[in-house]
Amino acid sequence: MTILLAEKTLAAINEAIEADQDDSPGRAHLGASIIGRDCSRELWYTFRWVAKKLHHARILRLFSRGQDEEERFNAYLKQGGLTVWDADPETGEQWRISDVNGHFGGSLDGVVLGLPDAPEVPHVSEQKTHNTKSFNAVVRQGVLASKPEHFAQMQIYMHKMSLQWALYQAVNKDNDDLYFERVEYDKNAAEQLLRKAKNIIASEGPLERMSDDPTWYKCKFCDYSPICHGNQTPAANCRTCAHSTPVLSGAAGEWKCGKHQKPSTVEAQGKSCNLHNFIPPLLANWAEPTDTDGDTVTYTNKLTGNEFVNGPGGYLSSEIAAAEDPRIIGDATTDSLREAFNGKVAG
Repeated sequence: MTILLAEKTLAAINEAIEADQDDSPGRAHLGASIIGRDCSRELWYTFRWVAKKLHHARILRLFSRGQDEEERFNAYLKQGGLTVWDADPETGEQWRISDVNGHFGGSLDGVVLGLPDAPEVPHVSEQKTHNTKSFNAVVRQGVLASKPEHFAQMQIYMHKMSLQWALYQAVNKDNDDLYFERVEYDKNAAEQLLRKAKNIIASEGPLERMSDDPTWYKCKFCDYSPICHGNQTPAANCRTCAHSTPVLSGAAGEWKCGKHQKPSTVEAQGKSCNLHNFIPPLLANWAEPTDTDGDTVTYTNKLTGNEFVNGPGGYLSSEIAAAEDPRIIGDATTDSLREAFNGKVAG
């Protein structure tokens, strides 16, 4: 019997899923869900929208599966006689926490009460899906040892919600096994994580990376490795600009533009203006700054030895971001074509 694969149908579905993904350059805030990661440079890159992350359809389906599981988890909890608040009763919206003047935050899966293990104690509810390998590690080692990111996330939530306990709920998506663990609030751990978040948000440039070896497994599989260890050019937007600063007091979540001397809204931050200058360390793997006059920065392209200017009258940051190979930046042929046709590097 011939097996007829519906390859075109599957391809159309995958294409539609990928087309529907969020096209924003990144989250407005640094997320509590990732603050437990080891590499502060990765977190700074994420907060500063250094590269746009686009995911394949399979990964997007995995994200969707995780979100869908929340409803199932809550149904199980209610079936077991627990009280579940999956939204803030005062607002009717999902529980949210915020810190560092709105630049750091997260959303809780809920708050639960009535655990047979501790009937009178309210718990932060945190729900995660795992494959078999990951699930078995949690069962064997506990959440702190096997999933420190999840542990850190719960510590932040407990700290901001003034709760002493969290209920960690894990499901093995391969066979539907469940694992529940009570996690106690650790004040020192939570405060250390908040200090880490503030340090990342306040930093004007990339923080120290975990390793100088691009083949090390955590670097190898990092989304930012091509920029951190390679010569990929960063995205051009307000957050990668040397003149843009997160405001740490005043209006929550506000950014200030040093060139336009006005607040920069999140909606406007996704693009770069003609006065954009890259934060110089973002180009450090392939370009060395040699001079600045306030509106422009002059660099030597370390790959070619050619000089180029970033800013008005030189290469706009949008051109540098579009360059698939940074060797063309400052190249004599590129310069002559730009001048002859009043052109720009567009990828």
